[in-house]
Amino acid sequence: MLLFSVFLSLASVGAGAQEKTVIQMADPAIFYYDGTYYLYGTGDNEAQKGFKVYTSKDKINWDDAGMALKKEDVFGLSRFWAPQVFRYQNKFYMAYAADEQIAIAESDHPKGPFTQKVKQAIKAPVRMIDPFVFFDSGKIYLYHVRLDKGNRIYVTEMSSDLLSLKEETTRACIHASEPWENTSAAQWTVTEGPSVLKKGKVYYLVYAANDFRNPDYAVGYAVSSHPYGPWKKYKGNPILSKWQTGENGSGHGDFFEDAQGKLNYVFHTHESNTKANGKRRTAIVLMGFLEGNRQTGKLRPYQDTFRFLMREAK
Repeated sequence: MLLFSVFLSLASVGAGAQEKTVIQMADPAIFYYDGTYYLYGTGDNEAQKGFKVYTSKDKINWDDAGMALKKEDVFGLSRFWAPQVFRYQNKFYMAYAADEQIAIAESDHPKGPFTQKVKQAIKAPVRMIDPFVFFDSGKIYLYHVRLDKGNRIYVTEMSSDLLSLKEETTRACIHASEPWENTSAAQWTVTEGPSVLKKGKVYYLVYAANDFRNPDYAVGYAVSSHPYGPWKKYKGNPILSKWQTGENGSGHGDFFEDAQGKLNYVFHTHESNTKANGKRRTAIVLMGFLEGNRQTGKLRPYQDTFRFLMREAK
């Protein structure tokens, strides 16, 4: 297992320095565009009214840029969770969950405001959360979690206008079946927070397992030769957990490439290592592929790159 050095300062550094505090945002995602990083996620206060956005030029210093999405502009009354922002046909889109349904809003800028012309969720036969929209070979796939005898990850092809699912294409991807994925022996098992990478001809489905309040909430991955699977879980899972970061509840994130072309994973940890109160802190780590004798490289976090994201204290 890789060990990390944690760079965390909750107080001012040096005389006259601005005091900093850790950003508290769960289920985070970062979108890089035109020299600026945009950070979104599930906020303690914003979960009932939309999504806040933070911006940065260097991934180190973050500024509060206001609300990227307000509930009065889109579908949903509360429980705004797990946003993902992407660019498609010269527009910016945010896929998100609200009221345990998935919707997609659009904007002319990654800062927002993200809105819907018709305030509605994507029609589906079950409750769904944690969307991840993935483009591959001319098709659009929605990886998501269906609340069906547990939190289970599925994939469905989307229409080209992003407004509907081709439900007949729905395939189950993974559910909790390994000991590390259900350390509390819960009846309602959890695999969630999917994100997908493609390297060569191999697809990597990265996900979190265990209930988010469990200290053992952690990240693993599975591989496939096709967006629909079948998926084979990596035997060395979890690849990111409290054993690497030293922080309980390390999981549920998203990938992005930075200005140097390096692969980053942004995720959350528990606010406290002594109690699970639902509050979470936003962190980041560099990721890479360790090549083996086979074509499938092993996805790994890089040593000594884990740190929390900081903003100016109010």
